Amino acid sequence: MKSEEKPYNRLGPKEATKVAFGAMWTPVIMLLLGGFTIAAALSKYDIARRMALFVLSKAGSNHRVVLLTNMFVSMFLSMWISNVASPVLCYSIIQPLLRNLAPDSSFARALVLGIALAANVGGAASPIASPQNIIALQNMYPSISWGTWFFISLPVCIISILLIWILLLVTFRPGRDTTIVPIRPLKDKFSGIQYFVSIVTLTTIALWCGSHQLEHVFGDMGVIAIIPIVLFFGTGILNKEDFNNFLWTIIILAAGGLCLGKAVTSSGLLQTIAEGIRVRVEHFSLYGVLIVFSALILVVATFISHTVAALIMLPLVRQIGVGMDDPHPNLLVMASALMCSVAMALPTSGFPNMTAIMTEVPQTGQRYLQVRHFFTRGIPASLMSFVVIVTLGYGLMYVAGL
Repeated sequence: MKSEEKPYNRLGPKEATKVAFGAMWTPVIMLLLGGFTIAAALSKYDIARRMALFVLSKAGSNHRVVLLTNMFVSMFLSMWISNVASPVLCYSIIQPLLRNLAPDSSFARALVLGIALAANVGGAASPIASPQNIIALQNMYPSISWGTWFFISLPVCIISILLIWILLLVTFRPGRDTTIVPIRPLKDKFSGIQYFVSIVTLTTIALWCGSHQLEHVFGDMGVIAIIPIVLFFGTGILNKEDFNNFLWTIIILAAGGLCLGKAVTSSGLLQTIAEGIRVRVEHFSLYGVLIVFSALILVVATFISHTVAALIMLPLVRQIGVGMDDPHPNLLVMASALMCSVAMALPTSGFPNMTAIMTEVPQTGQRYLQVRHFFTRGIPASLMSFVVIVTLGYGLMYVAGL
Protein backbone atom coordinates (compact mmCIF):
# COMPACT_ATOMS: atom_id res chain seq x y z
CA MET A 1 0.00 0.00 0.00
CA LYS A 2 1.12 3.57 -0.72
CA SER A 3 0.55 6.94 0.89
CA GLU A 4 -2.28 9.10 -0.44
CA GLU A 5 -0.04 12.14 -0.80
CA LYS A 6 2.83 12.71 -3.18
CA PRO A 7 5.35 11.27 -3.74
CA TYR A 8 3.16 8.21 -2.97
CA ASN A 9 5.75 6.35 -0.93
CA ARG A 10 5.24 2.75 0.03
CA LEU A 11 3.81 2.45 3.54
CA GLY A 12 5.58 0.50 6.23
CA PRO A 13 3.84 -2.40 8.00
CA LYS A 14 2.60 -0.22 10.89
CA GLU A 15 1.18 2.54 8.67
CA ALA A 16 -0.32 0.02 6.22
CA THR A 17 -2.05 -1.78 9.10
CA LYS A 18 -3.65 1.46 10.29
CA VAL A 19 -4.90 2.27 6.79
CA ALA A 20 -6.24 -1.26 6.23
CA PHE A 21 -8.15 -1.44 9.49
CA GLY A 22 -9.36 2.15 9.08
CA ALA A 23 -10.88 1.20 5.72
CA MET A 24 -12.88 -1.61 7.33
CA TRP A 25 -15.03 0.73 9.44
CA THR A 26 -16.62 3.52 7.48
CA PRO A 27 -19.99 5.35 7.55
CA VAL A 28 -21.22 2.77 5.05
CA ILE A 29 -20.83 -0.01 7.64
CA MET A 30 -22.85 2.11 10.08
CA LEU A 31 -25.54 2.42 7.41
CA LEU A 32 -25.59 -1.37 7.14
CA LEU A 33 -25.90 -1.71 10.94
CA GLY A 34 -28.71 0.85 10.96
CA GLY A 35 -30.54 -1.14 8.31
CA PHE A 36 -30.18 -4.37 10.28
CA THR A 37 -31.45 -2.59 13.41
CA ILE A 38 -34.58 -1.34 11.65
CA ALA A 39 -35.18 -4.78 10.10
CA ALA A 40 -34.82 -6.48 13.51
CA ALA A 41 -37.33 -4.10 15.14
CA LEU A 42 -39.87 -4.40 12.31
CA SER A 43 -39.68 -8.19 12.48
CA LYS A 44 -39.56 -8.60 16.28
CA TYR A 45 -42.64 -6.48 16.88
CA ASP A 46 -44.61 -8.00 13.99
CA ILE A 47 -44.88 -4.69 12.12
CA ALA A 48 -43.62 -6.08 8.80
CA ARG A 49 -45.99 -9.06 9.03
CA ARG A 50 -48.98 -6.86 9.92
CA MET A 51 -48.31 -4.60 6.93
CA ALA A 52 -47.99 -7.60 4.62
CA LEU A 53 -51.19 -9.23 5.92
CA PHE A 54 -53.12 -5.98 5.55
CA VAL A 55 -52.08 -5.57 1.91
CA LEU A 56 -52.60 -9.24 1.01
CA SER A 57 -56.07 -9.22 2.60
CA LYS A 58 -57.10 -6.66 -0.04
CA ALA A 59 -56.01 -8.91 -2.93
CA GLY A 60 -59.24 -10.92 -3.02
CA SER A 61 -59.38 -14.33 -4.72
CA ASN A 62 -58.39 -13.55 -8.32
CA HIS A 63 -55.24 -15.60 -8.94
CA ARG A 64 -53.64 -12.92 -11.13
CA VAL A 65 -54.16 -10.19 -8.54
CA VAL A 66 -53.04 -12.44 -5.67
CA LEU A 67 -49.81 -13.32 -7.49
CA LEU A 68 -49.02 -9.70 -8.33
CA THR A 69 -49.84 -8.50 -4.81
CA ASN A 70 -47.58 -11.12 -3.23
CA MET A 71 -44.76 -10.11 -5.56
CA PHE A 72 -45.06 -6.43 -4.69
CA VAL A 73 -45.28 -7.24 -0.97
CA SER A 74 -42.10 -9.31 -1.32
CA MET A 75 -40.38 -6.40 -3.08
CA PHE A 76 -41.53 -3.88 -0.47
CA LEU A 77 -40.41 -6.04 2.44
CA SER A 78 -37.03 -6.57 0.75
CA MET A 79 -36.52 -2.82 0.76
CA TRP A 80 -36.69 -2.63 4.57
CA ILE A 81 -35.96 -6.02 6.14
CA SER A 82 -33.52 -7.23 3.43
CA ASN A 83 -34.11 -9.66 0.60
CA VAL A 84 -32.86 -12.46 2.85
CA ALA A 85 -35.68 -12.16 5.41
CA SER A 86 -38.41 -11.03 3.00
CA PRO A 87 -39.13 -14.36 1.22
CA VAL A 88 -39.02 -16.26 4.51
CA LEU A 89 -41.70 -13.96 5.95
CA CYS A 90 -43.79 -14.09 2.76
CA TYR A 91 -43.74 -17.91 2.65
CA SER A 92 -44.88 -18.09 6.27
CA ILE A 93 -47.79 -15.74 5.51
CA ILE A 94 -49.03 -17.70 2.47
CA GLN A 95 -48.88 -21.15 4.14
CA PRO A 96 -52.70 -21.26 4.70
CA LEU A 97 -53.17 -20.45 1.02
CA LEU A 98 -50.68 -23.12 -0.12
CA ARG A 99 -52.29 -25.79 2.09
CA ASN A 100 -55.57 -25.36 0.21
CA LEU A 101 -53.96 -25.84 -3.21
CA ALA A 102 -53.28 -29.14 -4.94
CA PRO A 103 -49.69 -30.41 -4.49
CA ASP A 104 -49.08 -30.10 -8.25
CA SER A 105 -50.82 -26.72 -8.57
CA SER A 106 -49.23 -24.49 -11.20
CA PHE A 107 -50.43 -21.45 -9.25
CA ALA A 108 -48.54 -22.62 -6.15
CA ARG A 109 -45.34 -22.88 -8.21
CA ALA A 110 -45.92 -19.46 -9.75
CA LEU A 111 -46.53 -17.97 -6.31
CA VAL A 112 -43.42 -19.47 -4.69
CA LEU A 113 -41.18 -18.52 -7.62
CA GLY A 114 -42.78 -15.09 -8.02
CA ILE A 115 -42.05 -14.17 -4.39
CA ALA A 116 -38.40 -15.20 -4.81
CA LEU A 117 -37.87 -13.32 -8.08
CA ALA A 118 -39.58 -10.23 -6.66
CA ALA A 119 -37.36 -10.38 -3.57
CA ASN A 120 -34.30 -10.44 -5.83
CA VAL A 121 -35.55 -7.38 -7.71
CA GLY A 122 -36.47 -5.76 -4.40
CA GLY A 123 -32.84 -6.14 -3.37
CA ALA A 124 -32.13 -3.17 -5.64
CA ALA A 125 -35.01 -1.00 -4.42
CA SER A 126 -33.38 0.72 -1.42
CA PRO A 127 -29.79 1.32 -0.27
CA ILE A 128 -30.24 -1.08 2.68
CA ALA A 129 -32.09 -3.82 0.78
CA SER A 130 -28.91 -5.79 0.05
CA PRO A 131 -25.15 -5.57 0.72
CA GLN A 132 -24.30 -4.81 -2.92
CA ASN A 133 -26.14 -1.50 -2.61
CA ILE A 134 -24.03 -0.56 0.41
CA ILE A 135 -20.91 -1.42 -1.59
CA ALA A 136 -22.20 0.74 -4.45
CA LEU A 137 -22.65 3.74 -2.15
CA GLN A 138 -19.07 3.28 -0.95
CA ASN A 139 -17.87 3.47 -4.56
CA MET A 140 -19.82 6.62 -5.46
CA TYR A 141 -18.10 10.01 -5.23
CA PRO A 142 -19.98 12.09 -4.36
CA SER A 143 -22.38 9.69 -2.68
CA ILE A 144 -25.99 9.93 -3.85
CA SER A 145 -28.97 10.54 -1.54
CA TRP A 146 -31.70 8.03 -0.82
CA GLY A 147 -34.11 10.21 -2.78
CA THR A 148 -31.94 9.87 -5.90
CA TRP A 149 -31.66 6.12 -5.36
CA PHE A 150 -35.46 5.77 -5.12
CA PHE A 151 -35.95 7.99 -8.18
CA ILE A 152 -33.92 5.48 -10.21
CA SER A 153 -34.62 2.15 -8.53
CA LEU A 154 -38.37 2.20 -7.90
CA PRO A 155 -39.50 2.63 -11.55
CA VAL A 156 -36.93 0.01 -12.61
CA CYS A 157 -38.09 -2.48 -9.96
CA ILE A 158 -41.81 -1.90 -10.56
CA ILE A 159 -41.54 -2.37 -14.35
CA SER A 160 -39.33 -5.44 -13.89
CA ILE A 161 -41.82 -7.06 -11.52
CA LEU A 162 -44.74 -6.37 -13.87
CA LEU A 163 -42.84 -8.06 -16.72
CA ILE A 164 -41.90 -11.03 -14.52
CA TRP A 165 -45.55 -11.31 -13.41
CA ILE A 166 -46.64 -11.55 -17.06
CA LEU A 167 -43.90 -14.13 -17.70
CA LEU A 168 -45.13 -16.31 -14.82
CA LEU A 169 -48.76 -16.08 -15.96
CA VAL A 170 -47.84 -17.04 -19.53
CA THR A 171 -45.48 -19.90 -18.63
CA PHE A 172 -47.28 -21.46 -15.63
CA ARG A 173 -50.83 -20.75 -16.88
CA PRO A 174 -52.49 -20.94 -13.44
CA GLY A 175 -56.11 -22.04 -14.00
CA ARG A 176 -59.17 -19.95 -13.29
CA ASP A 177 -60.58 -22.83 -11.27
CA THR A 178 -57.83 -22.33 -8.68
CA THR A 179 -59.49 -21.91 -5.29
CA ILE A 180 -57.81 -19.20 -3.25
CA VAL A 181 -58.51 -18.77 0.44
CA PRO A 182 -58.48 -15.03 1.23
CA ILE A 183 -55.89 -13.93 3.79
CA ARG A 184 -57.28 -12.16 6.82
CA PRO A 185 -55.52 -9.21 8.45
CA LEU A 186 -54.75 -9.05 12.16
CA LYS A 187 -57.41 -7.08 14.02
CA ASP A 188 -55.29 -6.22 17.06
CA LYS A 189 -54.54 -2.53 17.47
CA PHE A 190 -51.02 -1.14 17.25
CA SER A 191 -49.27 -1.04 20.62
CA GLY A 192 -47.26 1.92 21.89
CA ILE A 193 -43.98 0.16 21.08
CA GLN A 194 -45.14 -0.57 17.53
CA TYR A 195 -46.02 3.10 17.03
CA PHE A 196 -42.64 4.14 18.44
CA VAL A 197 -40.74 1.73 16.17
CA SER A 198 -42.74 2.90 13.14
CA ILE A 199 -42.15 6.60 13.89
CA VAL A 200 -38.40 6.13 14.44
CA THR A 201 -38.13 4.07 11.24
CA LEU A 202 -40.03 6.60 9.11
CA THR A 203 -38.05 9.50 10.60
CA THR A 204 -34.75 7.76 9.88
CA ILE A 205 -35.78 6.99 6.29
CA ALA A 206 -36.89 10.61 5.77
CA LEU A 207 -33.52 11.85 7.06
CA TRP A 208 -31.70 9.41 4.76
CA CYS A 209 -33.72 10.68 1.79
CA GLY A 210 -32.68 14.26 2.57
CA SER A 211 -29.13 13.41 3.63
CA HIS A 212 -27.50 15.66 1.02
CA GLN A 213 -29.42 18.70 2.25
CA LEU A 214 -28.50 17.80 5.85
CA GLU A 215 -24.77 17.22 5.33
CA HIS A 216 -23.97 20.37 7.33
CA VAL A 217 -25.83 18.82 10.30
CA PHE A 218 -25.00 15.10 10.18
CA GLY A 219 -22.00 14.96 7.88
CA ASP A 220 -22.89 11.53 6.46
CA MET A 221 -25.75 9.04 6.16
CA GLY A 222 -23.86 6.72 8.50
CA VAL A 223 -24.35 9.16 11.38
CA ILE A 224 -28.12 9.16 10.78
CA ALA A 225 -28.02 5.35 11.12
CA ILE A 226 -26.98 5.79 14.76
CA ILE A 227 -30.46 7.18 15.58
CA PRO A 228 -32.39 3.86 15.41
CA ILE A 229 -29.45 1.99 16.97
CA VAL A 230 -29.44 4.26 20.04
CA LEU A 231 -33.23 4.53 20.37
CA PHE A 232 -33.99 0.82 19.93
CA PHE A 233 -31.12 -0.64 21.95
CA GLY A 234 -31.00 2.19 24.48
CA THR A 235 -34.68 1.77 25.40
CA GLY A 236 -34.58 -2.02 25.54
CA ILE A 237 -36.78 -2.48 22.48
CA LEU A 238 -33.94 -4.58 21.06
CA ASN A 239 -31.54 -6.54 23.28
CA LYS A 240 -28.18 -8.27 23.00
CA GLU A 241 -29.76 -11.39 21.49
CA ASP A 242 -31.16 -9.26 18.67
CA PHE A 243 -27.72 -7.69 18.24
CA ASN A 244 -26.08 -11.12 18.10
CA ASN A 245 -28.61 -12.21 15.46
CA PHE A 246 -27.49 -9.53 13.00
CA LEU A 247 -26.03 -10.96 9.79
CA TRP A 248 -22.47 -10.42 10.98
CA THR A 249 -21.11 -12.53 8.13
CA ILE A 250 -22.47 -9.92 5.71
CA ILE A 251 -21.01 -7.06 7.77
CA ILE A 252 -17.57 -8.69 7.95
CA LEU A 253 -17.73 -9.53 4.23
CA ALA A 254 -18.57 -5.89 3.42
CA ALA A 255 -15.82 -4.60 5.74
CA GLY A 256 -13.31 -7.00 4.20
CA GLY A 257 -14.38 -5.90 0.74
CA LEU A 258 -13.81 -2.25 1.65
CA CYS A 259 -10.34 -3.13 2.96
CA LEU A 260 -9.55 -5.11 -0.20
CA GLY A 261 -10.77 -2.22 -2.33
CA LYS A 262 -8.51 0.17 -0.45
CA ALA A 263 -5.54 -2.16 -0.91
CA VAL A 264 -5.95 -2.70 -4.66
CA THR A 265 -6.55 1.03 -5.18
CA SER A 266 -3.65 2.21 -3.03
CA SER A 267 -1.21 -0.29 -4.51
CA GLY A 268 -2.04 0.78 -8.07
CA LEU A 269 -3.27 -2.70 -9.05
CA LEU A 270 -6.81 -1.47 -9.72
CA GLN A 271 -5.49 1.37 -11.87
CA THR A 272 -3.37 -1.07 -13.89
CA ILE A 273 -6.29 -3.45 -14.51
CA ALA A 274 -8.69 -0.62 -15.29
CA GLU A 275 -6.25 0.94 -17.73
CA GLY A 276 -5.86 -2.37 -19.55
CA ILE A 277 -9.64 -2.69 -19.91
CA ARG A 278 -10.13 1.00 -20.73
CA VAL A 279 -7.82 0.69 -23.74
CA ARG A 280 -10.09 -2.04 -25.11
CA VAL A 281 -13.30 -0.06 -24.61
CA GLU A 282 -12.02 3.46 -25.29
CA HIS A 283 -13.78 3.57 -28.67
CA PHE A 284 -17.09 2.68 -26.97
CA SER A 285 -19.64 5.29 -25.98
CA LEU A 286 -20.84 5.55 -22.38
CA TYR A 287 -23.88 3.49 -23.34
CA GLY A 288 -21.69 0.86 -24.98
CA VAL A 289 -19.56 0.53 -21.84
CA LEU A 290 -22.77 0.28 -19.79
CA ILE A 291 -24.07 -2.58 -21.95
CA VAL A 292 -20.77 -4.50 -21.85
CA PHE A 293 -20.29 -4.30 -18.09
CA SER A 294 -23.96 -4.86 -17.30
CA ALA A 295 -23.93 -8.09 -19.31
CA LEU A 296 -20.64 -9.18 -17.71
CA ILE A 297 -21.89 -8.51 -14.18
CA LEU A 298 -25.20 -10.26 -14.87
CA VAL A 299 -23.30 -13.42 -15.82
CA VAL A 300 -20.80 -13.20 -12.94
CA ALA A 301 -23.48 -12.51 -10.30
CA THR A 302 -25.57 -15.43 -11.57
CA PHE A 303 -22.86 -17.95 -10.76
CA ILE A 304 -21.38 -16.39 -7.60
CA SER A 305 -22.87 -14.45 -4.72
CA HIS A 306 -24.42 -11.09 -5.62
CA THR A 307 -22.38 -9.51 -2.83
CA VAL A 308 -19.08 -11.06 -3.92
CA ALA A 309 -19.75 -9.99 -7.51
CA ALA A 310 -20.26 -6.42 -6.28
CA LEU A 311 -17.09 -6.52 -4.18
CA ILE A 312 -15.06 -7.65 -7.19
CA MET A 313 -16.63 -5.60 -9.97
CA LEU A 314 -17.82 -2.25 -8.57
CA PRO A 315 -14.39 -0.76 -7.74
CA LEU A 316 -13.20 -1.79 -11.20
CA VAL A 317 -16.27 -0.31 -12.91
CA ARG A 318 -15.82 2.96 -11.03
CA GLN A 319 -12.14 3.20 -12.01
CA ILE A 320 -13.00 2.66 -15.68
CA GLY A 321 -15.77 5.26 -15.44
CA VAL A 322 -13.34 7.82 -13.99
CA GLY A 323 -10.86 7.22 -16.82
CA MET A 324 -13.34 7.77 -19.66
CA ASP A 325 -13.24 10.91 -21.82
CA ASP A 326 -16.77 11.67 -20.63
CA PRO A 327 -16.60 10.35 -17.05
CA HIS A 328 -19.78 9.02 -15.45
CA PRO A 329 -18.47 6.64 -12.76
CA ASN A 330 -21.55 6.94 -10.52
CA LEU A 331 -23.85 5.97 -13.40
CA LEU A 332 -21.83 2.84 -14.16
CA VAL A 333 -21.60 1.88 -10.48
CA MET A 334 -25.34 2.34 -9.93
CA ALA A 335 -26.23 0.29 -13.01
CA SER A 336 -23.81 -2.44 -11.94
CA ALA A 337 -25.32 -2.60 -8.45
CA LEU A 338 -28.83 -2.94 -9.90
CA MET A 339 -27.58 -5.64 -12.23
CA CYS A 340 -26.14 -7.67 -9.34
CA SER A 341 -29.60 -7.95 -7.77
CA VAL A 342 -31.44 -9.12 -10.90
CA ALA A 343 -29.09 -12.06 -11.57
CA MET A 344 -31.56 -14.83 -10.70
CA ALA A 345 -31.28 -17.62 -13.26
CA LEU A 346 -30.09 -20.38 -10.90
CA PRO A 347 -31.38 -21.80 -7.60
CA THR A 348 -28.09 -20.60 -6.06
CA SER A 349 -28.35 -17.08 -7.50
CA GLY A 350 -29.11 -15.19 -4.31
CA PHE A 351 -30.74 -15.99 -0.96
CA PRO A 352 -34.37 -15.70 -2.22
CA ASN A 353 -33.84 -18.42 -4.82
CA MET A 354 -32.22 -20.72 -2.25
CA THR A 355 -35.21 -20.21 0.05
CA ALA A 356 -37.67 -20.85 -2.79
CA ILE A 357 -36.20 -24.15 -3.92
CA MET A 358 -36.25 -25.43 -0.33
CA THR A 359 -39.97 -24.62 0.12
CA GLU A 360 -41.96 -27.86 0.35
CA VAL A 361 -45.56 -28.96 -0.20
CA PRO A 362 -47.10 -29.27 3.31
CA GLN A 363 -48.97 -32.51 2.51
CA THR A 364 -46.18 -34.47 0.78
CA GLY A 365 -42.87 -32.85 1.67
CA GLN A 366 -41.97 -32.55 -2.01
CA ARG A 367 -40.47 -29.32 -3.27
CA TYR A 368 -42.64 -26.94 -5.27
CA LEU A 369 -39.81 -25.98 -7.62
CA GLN A 370 -37.17 -27.86 -9.57
CA VAL A 371 -33.97 -26.53 -11.12
CA ARG A 372 -35.69 -26.42 -14.52
CA HIS A 373 -38.21 -23.89 -13.22
CA PHE A 374 -35.36 -21.46 -12.53
CA PHE A 375 -33.79 -22.04 -15.94
CA THR A 376 -37.04 -21.55 -17.85
CA ARG A 377 -38.29 -18.55 -15.84
CA GLY A 378 -35.21 -17.15 -14.11
CA ILE A 379 -33.16 -16.65 -17.28
CA PRO A 380 -35.94 -14.71 -19.11
CA ALA A 381 -36.64 -12.74 -15.90
CA SER A 382 -32.97 -11.76 -15.64
CA LEU A 383 -32.84 -10.73 -19.29
CA MET A 384 -36.02 -8.65 -19.04
CA SER A 385 -34.67 -6.87 -15.97
CA PHE A 386 -31.39 -6.32 -17.83
CA VAL A 387 -33.27 -4.57 -20.65
CA VAL A 388 -35.21 -2.41 -18.17
CA ILE A 389 -32.00 -1.31 -16.42
CA VAL A 390 -30.10 -0.41 -19.61
CA THR A 391 -33.08 1.49 -21.07
CA LEU A 392 -35.35 3.02 -18.43
CA GLY A 393 -32.68 2.83 -15.73
CA TYR A 394 -30.07 4.48 -17.94
CA GLY A 395 -32.45 7.32 -18.79
CA LEU A 396 -33.33 7.93 -15.14
CA MET A 397 -29.67 7.86 -14.09
CA TYR A 398 -28.80 10.37 -16.80
CA VAL A 399 -31.66 12.66 -15.74
CA ALA A 400 -30.53 12.37 -12.10
CA GLY A 401 -27.11 13.66 -13.12
CA LEU A 402 -25.11 10.52 -12.40
